[in-house]
Amino acid sequence: MLIVITGPTAVGKTKRSIELAHEMNGEIISADSMQVYKHMDIGTAKIKKEEMEGVPHHLIDILEPTEEFNVFKFKELCNECIRDIESRGKTPIIAGGTGFYIQAVLKDVDFTEAETDFKYRAELEALAENEGAGALHRLLSEVDPEAAKEIHENNIKRTIRALEYYKLTGEKISEHNQTQRMKKSGIDYKYYVLNMDRSKLYERINLRVDLMREEGLIDEVSKIFEMGVTDGMTSMQGIGYKEFVEACRMKDESAPLSEIYSQLSGKDFDDIFEKIKIDTRHFAKRQLTWFRREEDVIWIEH
Repeated sequence: MLIVITGPTAVGKTKRSIELAHEMNGEIISADSMQVYKHMDIGTAKIKKEEMEGVPHHLIDILEPTEEFNVFKFKELCNECIRDIESRGKTPIIAGGTGFYIQAVLKDVDFTEAETDFKYRAELEALAENEGAGALHRLLSEVDPEAAKEIHENNIKRTIRALEYYKLTGEKISEHNQTQRMKKSGIDYKYYVLNMDRSKLYERINLRVDLMREEGLIDEVSKIFEMGVTDGMTSMQGIGYKEFVEACRMKDESAPLSEIYSQLSGKDFDDIFEKIKIDTRHFAKRQLTWFRREEDVIWIEH
Protein backbone atom coordinates (compact mmCIF):
# COMPACT_ATOMS: atom_id res chain seq x y z
CA MET A 1 0.00 0.00 0.00
CA LEU A 2 1.31 3.43 -1.02
CA ILE A 3 0.25 6.39 1.11
CA VAL A 4 0.10 9.97 -0.20
CA ILE A 5 -0.04 12.97 2.14
CA THR A 6 -0.48 16.21 0.25
CA GLY A 7 -2.22 19.57 0.35
CA PRO A 8 -1.39 23.26 -0.02
CA THR A 9 1.85 24.74 1.22
CA ALA A 10 2.07 25.39 5.00
CA VAL A 11 -0.93 23.16 5.78
CA GLY A 12 1.08 20.78 7.97
CA LYS A 13 2.07 17.92 5.65
CA THR A 14 5.50 17.42 7.23
CA LYS A 15 4.19 16.89 10.76
CA ARG A 16 1.41 14.53 9.68
CA SER A 17 3.67 12.47 7.41
CA ILE A 18 6.15 11.95 10.27
CA GLU A 19 3.33 10.81 12.57
CA LEU A 20 2.04 8.41 9.93
CA ALA A 21 5.52 7.02 9.24
CA HIS A 22 5.85 6.10 12.91
CA GLU A 23 2.40 4.50 12.92
CA MET A 24 2.95 2.45 9.74
CA ASN A 25 6.67 1.67 9.83
CA GLY A 26 7.06 3.94 6.83
CA GLU A 27 9.65 5.94 4.95
CA ILE A 28 8.94 9.27 3.29
CA ILE A 29 9.48 10.20 -0.34
CA SER A 30 9.45 13.96 -0.88
CA ALA A 31 7.15 15.15 -3.67
CA ASP A 32 8.54 18.67 -3.67
CA SER A 33 10.08 20.03 -6.84
CA MET A 34 12.48 22.31 -4.94
CA GLN A 35 13.62 20.32 -1.91
CA VAL A 36 15.69 18.11 -4.22
CA TYR A 37 18.23 20.95 -4.30
CA LYS A 38 21.15 21.19 -1.90
CA HIS A 39 21.87 24.57 -0.24
CA MET A 40 18.24 25.67 -0.75
CA ASP A 41 16.94 24.97 2.74
CA ILE A 42 15.22 28.06 4.12
CA GLY A 43 13.31 29.17 1.02
CA THR A 44 11.95 25.65 0.47
CA ALA A 45 10.98 25.18 4.14
CA LYS A 46 13.03 21.98 3.96
CA ILE A 47 12.64 19.58 6.86
CA LYS A 48 15.55 19.69 9.31
CA LYS A 49 17.39 16.55 10.40
CA GLU A 50 16.07 16.75 13.95
CA GLU A 51 12.49 17.16 12.66
CA MET A 52 12.69 13.83 10.83
CA GLU A 53 12.56 12.00 14.17
CA GLY A 54 14.59 9.14 12.74
CA VAL A 55 12.28 8.57 9.77
CA PRO A 56 14.23 8.04 6.51
CA HIS A 57 13.49 10.69 3.86
CA HIS A 58 14.14 10.28 0.13
CA LEU A 59 14.61 12.72 -2.79
CA ILE A 60 15.85 15.57 -0.59
CA ASP A 61 19.25 17.24 -1.20
CA ILE A 62 20.14 15.14 -4.25
CA LEU A 63 21.00 17.87 -6.80
CA GLU A 64 23.02 21.06 -7.07
CA PRO A 65 21.05 24.27 -7.84
CA THR A 66 22.65 24.34 -11.30
CA GLU A 67 21.16 20.95 -12.24
CA GLU A 68 17.90 20.26 -14.04
CA PHE A 69 14.97 18.51 -12.38
CA ASN A 70 11.54 17.74 -13.79
CA VAL A 71 8.57 15.42 -13.55
CA PHE A 72 10.21 12.80 -15.80
CA LYS A 73 13.12 12.43 -13.38
CA PHE A 74 10.84 12.53 -10.36
CA LYS A 75 8.67 9.70 -11.62
CA GLU A 76 11.70 7.52 -12.33
CA LEU A 77 13.38 8.19 -8.99
CA CYS A 78 10.17 7.94 -7.00
CA ASN A 79 9.31 4.53 -8.47
CA GLU A 80 12.81 3.33 -7.59
CA CYS A 81 12.29 4.51 -4.00
CA ILE A 82 8.90 2.80 -3.75
CA ARG A 83 10.35 -0.52 -4.90
CA ASP A 84 13.28 -0.20 -2.49
CA ILE A 85 11.11 0.70 0.51
CA GLU A 86 8.61 -2.08 -0.16
CA SER A 87 11.42 -4.62 -0.65
CA ARG A 88 12.44 -3.94 2.95
CA GLY A 89 8.92 -4.55 4.24
CA LYS A 90 8.19 -0.89 4.93
CA THR A 91 5.42 1.48 3.81
CA PRO A 92 6.27 4.15 1.22
CA ILE A 93 4.71 7.52 2.02
CA ILE A 94 4.78 10.24 -0.63
CA ALA A 95 4.59 13.64 1.09
CA GLY A 96 4.65 17.00 -0.67
CA GLY A 97 2.61 19.54 -2.54
CA THR A 98 3.62 19.12 -6.18
CA GLY A 99 0.39 17.61 -7.49
CA PHE A 100 1.64 16.97 -11.01
CA TYR A 101 4.52 14.88 -9.65
CA ILE A 102 2.16 12.82 -7.51
CA GLN A 103 -0.23 12.28 -10.40
CA ALA A 104 2.63 11.13 -12.63
CA VAL A 105 3.35 8.26 -10.24
CA LEU A 106 -0.20 7.29 -9.30
CA LYS A 107 -1.53 7.33 -12.87
CA ASP A 108 1.70 6.16 -14.51
CA VAL A 109 1.52 9.19 -16.80
CA ASP A 110 3.15 8.66 -20.18
CA PHE A 111 5.90 11.21 -20.68
CA THR A 112 7.04 10.00 -24.07
CA GLU A 113 8.43 13.21 -25.46
CA ALA A 114 7.94 14.32 -29.02
CA GLU A 115 11.08 14.99 -31.00
CA THR A 116 12.60 18.31 -30.00
CA ASP A 117 12.49 21.16 -32.50
CA PHE A 118 15.65 23.00 -31.48
CA LYS A 119 15.15 25.80 -34.01
CA TYR A 120 11.64 26.53 -32.72
CA ARG A 121 12.82 26.30 -29.10
CA ALA A 122 15.57 28.83 -29.82
CA GLU A 123 12.99 31.17 -31.36
CA LEU A 124 10.80 30.92 -28.26
CA GLU A 125 13.75 31.48 -25.95
CA ALA A 126 14.69 34.55 -27.96
CA LEU A 127 11.13 35.84 -27.70
CA ALA A 128 11.21 35.47 -23.92
CA GLU A 129 14.62 37.14 -23.77
CA ASN A 130 13.66 40.10 -25.97
CA GLU A 131 10.01 40.67 -25.09
CA GLY A 132 9.66 39.03 -21.70
CA ALA A 133 7.91 35.97 -20.25
CA GLY A 134 4.53 37.66 -20.71
CA ALA A 135 4.84 37.71 -24.49
CA LEU A 136 5.68 34.01 -24.52
CA HIS A 137 2.76 33.22 -22.23
CA ARG A 138 0.33 35.19 -24.42
CA LEU A 139 1.41 33.05 -27.35
CA LEU A 140 0.46 29.94 -25.36
CA SER A 141 -2.89 31.52 -24.43
CA GLU A 142 -3.72 31.79 -28.12
CA VAL A 143 -3.14 28.11 -28.93
CA ASP A 144 -3.90 26.41 -25.60
CA PRO A 145 -5.83 28.62 -23.13
CA GLU A 146 -6.27 25.78 -20.62
CA ALA A 147 -2.52 25.13 -20.44
CA ALA A 148 -1.92 28.87 -20.04
CA LYS A 149 -4.22 28.89 -17.00
CA GLU A 150 -2.25 26.08 -15.36
CA ILE A 151 1.28 27.28 -16.19
CA HIS A 152 2.52 30.38 -14.39
CA GLU A 153 3.66 33.19 -16.67
CA ASN A 154 7.17 33.13 -15.19
CA ASN A 155 7.63 29.42 -15.80
CA ILE A 156 9.34 29.86 -19.13
CA LYS A 157 10.50 26.24 -19.43
CA ARG A 158 6.99 24.78 -19.10
CA THR A 159 5.52 27.43 -21.39
CA ILE A 160 8.07 26.61 -24.10
CA ARG A 161 7.47 22.89 -23.65
CA ALA A 162 3.71 23.36 -24.11
CA LEU A 163 4.24 25.42 -27.26
CA GLU A 164 6.73 22.86 -28.59
CA TYR A 165 4.30 20.03 -27.94
CA TYR A 166 1.55 21.82 -29.83
CA LYS A 167 3.78 22.58 -32.82
CA LEU A 168 5.21 19.08 -33.04
CA THR A 169 2.03 17.05 -32.46
CA GLY A 170 -0.83 19.37 -33.36
CA GLU A 171 -2.37 18.43 -29.98
CA LYS A 172 -2.86 20.74 -27.04
CA ILE A 173 -0.75 19.65 -24.10
CA SER A 174 -3.72 20.39 -21.82
CA GLU A 175 -5.75 17.76 -23.71
CA HIS A 176 -2.87 15.28 -23.49
CA ASN A 177 -2.59 15.88 -19.75
CA GLN A 178 -6.34 15.45 -19.30
CA THR A 179 -6.21 12.10 -21.08
CA GLN A 180 -3.38 10.99 -18.83
CA ARG A 181 -5.25 12.24 -15.77
CA MET A 182 -8.18 9.92 -16.57
CA LYS A 183 -6.00 6.82 -16.63
CA LYS A 184 -6.67 4.20 -13.99
CA SER A 185 -3.75 3.32 -11.78
CA GLY A 186 -2.54 -0.19 -11.13
CA ILE A 187 -1.13 0.96 -7.79
CA ASP A 188 -2.87 0.28 -4.49
CA TYR A 189 -2.83 3.64 -2.73
CA LYS A 190 -4.55 5.97 -0.29
CA TYR A 191 -4.49 9.63 -1.32
CA TYR A 192 -4.99 12.11 1.55
CA VAL A 193 -5.30 15.88 1.03
CA LEU A 194 -4.91 18.08 4.10
CA ASN A 195 -6.83 21.34 4.20
CA MET A 196 -7.83 24.08 6.63
CA ASP A 197 -9.76 27.33 6.74
CA ARG A 198 -8.40 29.66 4.04
CA SER A 199 -7.77 32.61 6.36
CA LYS A 200 -5.89 30.38 8.80
CA LEU A 201 -3.82 28.90 5.96
CA TYR A 202 -2.90 32.36 4.66
CA GLU A 203 -1.91 33.44 8.16
CA ARG A 204 0.37 30.39 8.43
CA ILE A 205 1.90 31.23 5.05
CA ASN A 206 2.64 34.83 6.09
CA LEU A 207 4.21 33.68 9.36
CA ARG A 208 6.32 31.09 7.53
CA VAL A 209 7.70 33.74 5.17
CA ASP A 210 8.52 36.03 8.11
CA LEU A 211 10.37 33.12 9.70
CA MET A 212 12.33 32.54 6.49
CA ARG A 213 13.64 36.08 6.71
CA GLU A 214 14.55 35.67 10.38
CA GLU A 215 16.36 32.39 9.66
CA GLY A 216 18.55 34.00 7.01
CA LEU A 217 16.99 33.57 3.57
CA ILE A 218 18.72 36.75 2.35
CA ASP A 219 22.14 35.23 3.05
CA GLU A 220 21.11 31.84 1.66
CA VAL A 221 20.12 33.42 -1.67
CA SER A 222 23.39 35.38 -1.74
CA LYS A 223 25.39 32.15 -1.43
CA ILE A 224 23.33 30.45 -4.15
CA PHE A 225 23.81 33.37 -6.52
CA GLU A 226 27.57 33.13 -5.88
CA MET A 227 27.39 29.56 -7.24
CA GLY A 228 26.64 30.99 -10.66
CA VAL A 229 22.97 30.14 -11.04
CA THR A 230 21.14 31.90 -13.88
CA ASP A 231 17.55 33.03 -14.39
CA GLY A 232 16.47 30.13 -16.56
CA MET A 233 17.59 27.32 -14.25
CA THR A 234 14.85 25.17 -12.74
CA SER A 235 16.00 25.91 -9.20
CA MET A 236 15.41 29.62 -9.74
CA GLN A 237 11.76 29.13 -10.78
CA GLY A 238 10.65 28.25 -7.24
CA ILE A 239 8.73 30.64 -5.01
CA GLY A 240 11.10 32.06 -2.43
CA TYR A 241 13.89 32.39 -4.98
CA LYS A 242 12.36 33.68 -8.21
CA GLU A 243 11.25 36.84 -6.40
CA PHE A 244 14.91 37.65 -5.65
CA VAL A 245 15.78 37.00 -9.29
CA GLU A 246 12.96 39.29 -10.45
CA ALA A 247 14.12 42.07 -8.13
CA CYS A 248 17.65 41.81 -9.50
CA ARG A 249 16.45 41.89 -13.10
CA MET A 250 14.43 45.03 -12.45
CA LYS A 251 17.75 46.73 -11.75
CA ASP A 252 19.84 45.10 -14.48
CA GLU A 253 18.69 42.66 -17.17
CA SER A 254 22.05 41.17 -18.05
CA ALA A 255 24.63 41.35 -15.23
CA PRO A 256 25.36 38.25 -13.11
CA LEU A 257 22.80 37.84 -10.33
CA SER A 258 25.49 37.88 -7.64
CA GLU A 259 26.71 41.26 -8.86
CA ILE A 260 23.27 42.87 -8.82
CA TYR A 261 22.28 41.25 -5.54
CA SER A 262 24.89 43.20 -3.61
CA GLN A 263 23.14 46.41 -4.71
CA LEU A 264 19.75 45.55 -3.21
CA SER A 265 18.58 47.66 -0.27
CA GLY A 266 16.46 47.01 2.79
CA LYS A 267 13.43 48.41 0.96
CA ASP A 268 14.09 46.01 -1.90
CA PHE A 269 14.11 43.09 0.52
CA ASP A 270 10.89 44.30 2.17
CA ASP A 271 9.22 44.27 -1.24
CA ILE A 272 10.66 40.84 -2.07
CA PHE A 273 9.30 39.21 1.07
CA GLU A 274 5.90 40.79 0.55
CA LYS A 275 5.91 39.40 -2.99
CA ILE A 276 6.85 35.94 -1.68
CA LYS A 277 3.81 36.04 0.62
CA ILE A 278 1.51 37.00 -2.26
CA ASP A 279 2.96 34.41 -4.64
CA THR A 280 2.77 31.68 -1.99
CA ARG A 281 -0.88 32.42 -1.23
CA HIS A 282 -1.69 32.31 -4.95
CA PHE A 283 0.25 29.05 -5.24
CA ALA A 284 -1.72 27.50 -2.37
CA LYS A 285 -4.94 28.43 -4.14
CA ARG A 286 -3.74 26.76 -7.37
CA GLN A 287 -2.71 23.66 -5.42
CA LEU A 288 -6.20 23.30 -3.96
CA THR A 289 -7.74 23.73 -7.40
CA TRP A 290 -5.50 20.92 -8.68
CA PHE A 291 -6.33 18.51 -5.85
CA ARG A 292 -10.08 19.12 -6.23
CA ARG A 293 -9.83 17.79 -9.78
CA GLU A 294 -8.14 14.58 -8.69
CA GLU A 295 -10.06 11.34 -8.20
CA ASP A 296 -10.07 9.04 -5.16
CA VAL A 297 -8.79 11.69 -2.76
CA ILE A 298 -9.69 11.71 0.94
CA TRP A 299 -9.94 15.25 2.31
CA ILE A 300 -8.85 15.88 5.88
CA GLU A 301 -9.86 19.22 7.40
CA HIS A 302 -7.86 20.27 10.43
